[in-house]
Amino acid sequence: MKKLIFSTLLCTVAATGFCVSPKGGIDDAMMSRLRESYKNDANDKAISNALRGTDIDILAIGADAKNNLDDNFTYRVKSKGITNQKSSGRCWLFTGLNFLRSQIMAEHDMPMIEFSENYNFFYDQLEKANLFLQAMIDTAKEPEESRTVEWLFAHPIQDGGQFTGIADNLSKYGIVPKSVMVETYTSSNTSKLRRMLSRRLREDGLKLRRMAADGANEKTLLKEKEVMLQGVYRMLALTLGVPPTEFTWTRKDKNGNVVSRKTYTPQEFYKEFAGNDLKNDYVMFMNDPSREYYKVYEIDYDRHTYDGRNWTYLNLPIEDIKKMAIESLKNNQMMYSSWDSGKFLNRADATADLNNYDYDSLFGMTFGMNKADRIRTKDSASTHAMTLVAVDLDDNGKPVKWMVENSWGPGANDGHVIMTDDWVNEYLFRLVVNKKFVPADILKMANQKPIQLPAWDPLF
Repeated sequence: MKKLIFSTLLCTVAATGFCVSPKGGIDDAMMSRLRESYKNDANDKAISNALRGTDIDILAIGADAKNNLDDNFTYRVKSKGITNQKSSGRCWLFTGLNFLRSQIMAEHDMPMIEFSENYNFFYDQLEKANLFLQAMIDTAKEPEESRTVEWLFAHPIQDGGQFTGIADNLSKYGIVPKSVMVETYTSSNTSKLRRMLSRRLREDGLKLRRMAADGANEKTLLKEKEVMLQGVYRMLALTLGVPPTEFTWTRKDKNGNVVSRKTYTPQEFYKEFAGNDLKNDYVMFMNDPSREYYKVYEIDYDRHTYDGRNWTYLNLPIEDIKKMAIESLKNNQMMYSSWDSGKFLNRADATADLNNYDYDSLFGMTFGMNKADRIRTKDSASTHAMTLVAVDLDDNGKPVKWMVENSWGPGANDGHVIMTDDWVNEYLFRLVVNKKFVPADILKMANQKPIQLPAWDPLF
């Protein structure tokens, strides 16, 4: 009886079968107006017939978008070989290793070489597991419904990442050639492992919190954490293989002649052939017009290792960032960069252009948010890392188009993506630049005390 009365109060059924809704709902009168607004004329019928059986992007494609996107560039850093992350979220790792390998091939006159993404991914997942479990210990006294604890349980581990993770990982664990630790099915298809690790970590996290609630001291919790990490190590070793602590590698020249044969630790190999001080020689910049420019921001818990650095960046106008990018490319330096790559990207011809798709004409309405509004409403964010390798300048030195080396395997543009400058303005988010190409005033700004952002910030 109570249920019937409640339903009657909420809704009086009209003859049409629709509810007369309270203020804010769709009532019969509004539904009539909505129906009348759709003319369903010959033009609408033709578009509807096409859309019902065809991908939206195929119908929205702009026929003239490619007219000025050739493969000529004023400055282009040479590289060899295209990598393939396959069905994994490791674009950040491929991008970091790609910019290093181009440098190593050039400086050491090497033929094409690729480093083992699987090797560094193993330690990335182990370190992230430790970060989560230690965070469980650190927050053990906070209630389970606290924002931090809720966020930790929602995001115990991921296969994605960013540049500070590259810096911490490679500085600690070094690198190895791909032949030393090859890809496995799981390293190329990471979603199932991520889900299993997440389940294991959530269970372990609950156990640590319950142990703390029952009075376990820190020493006991740390000992239990190590036992839990043994389980994580086992899962990683079974699916990815056991990372080598040393290996023997035969170096050959471009003609295939043996140059040397030597035994290395991964750290020795990194030092001999790369040697970059990734933690101190590079600065990350962000273009986020929804926040104040010329300020440094740091995202809490957005790091790859417990004892590593949080994601920290200087927010700059896009023109400032592009100037440093051009200077780097002039000096034959690739750069780590990240983008909202799904917007206006034509994967068939590997171009990114605001004119690639004309959604406005197809649907008869304007999609007009600017970059700041897209960020505020969660319509746009950095989704994919790629290596910036080229820029084309006009007669006045202004950029016309850019190119990145992608990690989706060979394809159009030999595995590269060509981007118009207008598209870069809208969808470039992060760029990592060597300090020697950063103006002194900007470098000084990068040293200011960061503004702390929570791990659950909308952009991250």
